[in-house]
Amino acid sequence: MAAAKKSAKKTAKKTAAKKTAPKAKVSATKAKRNMDEVVFEARDLRIHAIRDDGSELPIVKGVDFKVRRGEVVALIGESGSGKTTISLSALGYCKPGLQFAGGEALLLGENVIGKTTEELRESRGEKVAYLAQSAAATFNPSILINEQVTEAPVLHGTKTREEADAKALQLYKALELPDPENIGSRYPHQVSGGQLQRLMAAMALCGEPDLLVLDEPTTALDVTTQIEVLKAFKGVIKEEGAAAIYVTHDLAVVAQIADHIVVLYNGEIKEAGPVDTIINNPQHPYTKRLMGAIKPLPKAGQGDGSSDEYLKDTPVLEVKDIDAGYGKGADGKPKVMVLKDVNVAIERGKTVGIIGESGCGKSTLARVFAGLLPPSEGEIKLDGQPLEADLHDRSREELKKVQFVYQMADTALNPRQRIKDILGRPVEFYSGLSGKQKRDRVNELLEMVELPLAFADRYPHELSGGQKQRVNLARALAADPEVVLCDEVTSALDTIVGANVIELLKELRKKTGVSYVFISHDLSTVASFADEIVVLYAGRVAEQGPTDQVLSPPYHPYTRLLVSSVPEARVGWLEDTMARQESAAGIAGQVKLTEVGCPFFERCPLAIKGTCDTTNPPQRVDKNKHVIECHRELSELGG
Repeated sequence: MAAAKKSAKKTAKKTAAKKTAPKAKVSATKAKRNMDEVVFEARDLRIHAIRDDGSELPIVKGVDFKVRRGEVVALIGESGSGKTTISLSALGYCKPGLQFAGGEALLLGENVIGKTTEELRESRGEKVAYLAQSAAATFNPSILINEQVTEAPVLHGTKTREEADAKALQLYKALELPDPENIGSRYPHQVSGGQLQRLMAAMALCGEPDLLVLDEPTTALDVTTQIEVLKAFKGVIKEEGAAAIYVTHDLAVVAQIADHIVVLYNGEIKEAGPVDTIINNPQHPYTKRLMGAIKPLPKAGQGDGSSDEYLKDTPVLEVKDIDAGYGKGADGKPKVMVLKDVNVAIERGKTVGIIGESGCGKSTLARVFAGLLPPSEGEIKLDGQPLEADLHDRSREELKKVQFVYQMADTALNPRQRIKDILGRPVEFYSGLSGKQKRDRVNELLEMVELPLAFADRYPHELSGGQKQRVNLARALAADPEVVLCDEVTSALDTIVGANVIELLKELRKKTGVSYVFISHDLSTVASFADEIVVLYAGRVAEQGPTDQVLSPPYHPYTRLLVSSVPEARVGWLEDTMARQESAAGIAGQVKLTEVGCPFFERCPLAIKGTCDTTNPPQRVDKNKHVIECHRELSELGG
């Protein structure tokens, strides 16, 4: 039996080897193909949802567009406009509950609608590849990165293992990944979010597909990482001679990467044309509405400002001289120190925005506030009184005062519970209510977050992304908290829905006096919402103070980099930004935790060698409690 298995394996290897050589030669010529070739075309594409009673509801209603080789076509619109549903048609795929109802989805001239999974298997990965929003969810955490990147071409037999490895290395270099020779031998958790996003692109491109379907691939990235990823995607798509469908709600991103734009609303095309035309001269009222919803560039004077009605003598929540990290070293301190000497105070009825790139310690600070990660040094105070560092040691009354709203409502809400049960549990736990009183409180919470009372009997999957995030927020409000920790709560939402959630948070702050810690990499949102900003870099506070002060010169060099990295809805902005040596050096750098000196030293255009790398920076205090930690004088940190 064992001998038979070995023989079968040898035969399979020989067959794969025979298949590989000719296909590899063909794939190498892809980049030289006619750049006018239509790679994908949707013709009168119609997709319907199937109701419980068997009737059909039109979701995509007769869509037509083409994608040529070397071209990026962006599908834009609000949540529910049909962007992802249409893009997945290129793979011959419909989400559960949907079905193709008519029209054609032509991949290299061949209609993929109606094909079986077996018939589609050869084209998926080889002719068309899909890049999801979450790279972390795409990669298997237990398998080395290079094995996953090279799996498709080896599995399809289009490349030998050696050829796939060589192609992967070429892509690591083209995507400007650090240590390209060795990064493939790491596991997914051993690289940053931005690096993993680019590795996902390498995985899609390794089989040299003709078409890439990019579904919100930069939405969850911080501004500097987003620029790197966009630049890498744009360059590699042109070099590989591929085509791409780019799904997004961010018009500023579209202006940097797309050649053509298709504007969708309720499953229909409202406007389509070259990126220049759509961005600079939109015609349809809905396109104009989308353009009007583009977040302004972060600057002083954008926020509404909260009232001082709820202020008291002591902050509602405060951390002093906090050190925190992960793992346990021989000395009892964390193996990896993430936060160092952090001091933050949250006043009643106010919002403190925590900003910084991935890996700077924003979420770690939120975990310290919540008691999920006890600090190794420092103290936490609630209403001026010492608060236990570990949530297990906190009283029920203390627990209810500090609540957490997580980034991804999809994973934060139990899919098997109805909304009334998700909200009813904290109502019962913290308030002891049951029966009619409990139902009344659940209804009150739904009204508070502006959701219909009928939603109480629904399951999370029956709600949109924005609606689920409102339920996520209502669950935190069920405890009647004094502080709500919001960790990237709008990053996965489209511009209009995200703006509505922010307006809701403002309204609740005004009505209840609740305070927010708003963690985000979105400077525009923070500028419009926060009373105070704390800029974290490599676990240290680089700058903090009132929002208008932090967003006006003088800036910490890192704050200046963040502000200048927010994309403008202007064609050519990406190239202009990368052409500036100062920005390019800062953007390309990595966040490194350091024991001595300023951690921003290697990326800083104002760094003083022999000082910034050896001595911790002093605090420069500007007017209105505006603090900048930098060796340079405030006069040198002007506009």
